[in-house]
Amino acid sequence: MRQIILDTETTGLEPAQGHRIVEIGCLEIVNRMVTGNTMHVYLNPDRDSDPEALAVHGLTTEFLADKPRFEDIAEDLVRFLDGAEVIIHNAAFDTKFINAELARLGRAPMHEFCTTITDSLLHARSLHPGKRNSLDALCERYGISNAHRTLHGALLDARLLGEVWLAMTRGQDALLIDVDNASQEGGSEGLLLTRFDASVLPVIRASDEELAEHAAYLGALDKSVNGACLWRQWDPAPAEERQAA
Repeated sequence: MRQIILDTETTGLEPAQGHRIVEIGCLEIVNRMVTGNTMHVYLNPDRDSDPEALAVHGLTTEFLADKPRFEDIAEDLVRFLDGAEVIIHNAAFDTKFINAELARLGRAPMHEFCTTITDSLLHARSLHPGKRNSLDALCERYGISNAHRTLHGALLDARLLGEVWLAMTRGQDALLIDVDNASQEGGSEGLLLTRFDASVLPVIRASDEELAEHAAYLGALDKSVNGACLWRQWDPAPAEERQAA
């Protein structure tokens, strides 16, 4: 199974208002293993970034002036994504920008050459309802260091999201299931795994009758092996109690 973790940085929030992509970062995962195969490009958007967007990614108009334009890398991007499941955090945002860029070139939208587009934000919300599910929040929740992330960067964010995605989808790593929550959600799809806490397990002690039956069984076993029963040798009870049993 081939998956691509993808992230973009843009000049603003709406391609319909003329905003463009300034950076694309992609990370390849095959059979849940990060292959090291990446695609990372800075793009000249032929416009300035909004101040709010510039504060997020820090890619100035001067820095981007000599970078390629989207049409220069479109074929490479389509080839890299072709046939893969593409995983994006808040996929609606990135796909509308990439599809807008593809449409300018008369090319097909992403869903026509990607097998699936998966929104990791929606997946995180289904696992952690009512909690913060930003990339930073998920890194903290899953113990993934993002201390080096002072500004957003497409490839850096793709690498972090790749780690988060593998952690979120690694399967059951707990013994308890939140049954109350499952019933409220209305079915097995609502089951939430919680971390194992031994303190909530009931302690059921053997009754006197059960202890007597156990002692009798060990006594018979000890006789059948001429006193070589290891369980009797490890029994902390005094010898006279063992003989009486």
